Order: sequence, then C-alpha cells, then structure tokens
Amino acid sequence: MTVDISSALLDQLLAEAEASHPNECCGILLGEGERIGAILPAANVHPDPATHFEIDPQTLIDAHRAGRLGGPQIVGYYHSHPNGGADPSATDAAMAPGDGMVCAIVAAGRIAFWRSGDAGFEALPYVTSPR
Repeated sequence: MTVDISSALLDQLLAEAEASHPNECCGILLGEGERIGAILPAANVHPDPATHFEIDPQTLIDAHRAGRLGGPQIVGYYHSHPNGGADPSATDAAMAPGDGMVCAIVAAGRIAFWRSGDAGFEALPYVTSPR
C-alpha cells in the first residue's frame, strides 16, 4: 500500500507539530482507502502530553459518527514526537491497536507513515499530490 496525501496536508501536519512543541500533537487522518483527504486535529488529553498522546475521545466519537453518516472515513491517526524520530516508539508499539490503520508520526521536520498490524508497525511509502 502506498499512502496518497497532498503536500498541503503534509505542511499542515508539520505546522501542527511545530505549534504543539514541546508537547505531542495528535489527530485523525480522514479519507478513503489509501488516500488521505483531510486531517482532523484533536486535543492531546494525556496527563503527560510532552511524552505521550491521547486523542480527545469526543473528537474521535464525532469523527466516527460523521463517517457513519456518509462523511469522510477514519483511515488512521497521527501524532508527533517532539524530541525523537519519526519511527514508532516503544510506547507506540505497546499501545498500538494492531487494527490495520495508518499511523503518521511527525518528528524533526519529517513525516513517516506506518500500518499498525498484528506483527507491529510496517513502514508505508507515500506519494504527494497537489490537491
């Protein structure tokens, strides 16, 4: 699978990570199949947002509800590593649901995409489109 995402959305992810520093930003990737068409920023409600993230539950519920009503579907999630790399951390691996969703990690001006599966994280290539 190759993720398809616009350069504008990549820029938005980078800007969110920068604005949230020194805390982790987080949110939801919306789209269809392999295409990410939008991101939905969410509050990081984890008690220690500098080293962990937890997507605001209400934002997640609202996104699922909108998808059921014909809106964009949740294809994955994103978060930043303010002081690390764009690879999944030990905490990411321990908390990963293994549900096949896409996970974008933003770190040090870079974005990497991963699929969360039964065997852990698998790196995903991506292409950018002008949309």
